[in-house]
Amino acid sequence: MHTFPNVTVDAKANVYFDGRVVSHTILFQDGTKKTLGLIYPGKFHFGTAAPERMEIIAGRCSIILDGTTDVTQVEAGSAFEVAGNSGFTITVEEGICEYICSFLAD
Repeated sequence: MHTFPNVTVDAKANVYFDGRVVSHTILFQDGTKKTLGLIYPGKFHFGTAAPERMEIIAGRCSIILDGTTDVTQVEAGSAFEVAGNSGFTITVEEGICEYICSFLAD
């Protein structure tokens, strides 16, 4: 689902890597949150505190989960999950990759 009714949006952007990754946080009535963002071309590493599900809604990227050397290609309409207290490296070769990040329960 790409439409989220009855949410609160934090208008202050989360800006990473000199503006190459930008997201906004949305808060749901049940207390859960997601971030919606854009990743411009480049290679970026993110750490995770809680488990996350990254849904790619436009564009494409490749990822390497921490602790592995496996490169996984992720296209629009696909998703990947990252364990808590871990991380991943994401690479966007061209265009803009748009994503929805869901923070999962431990």
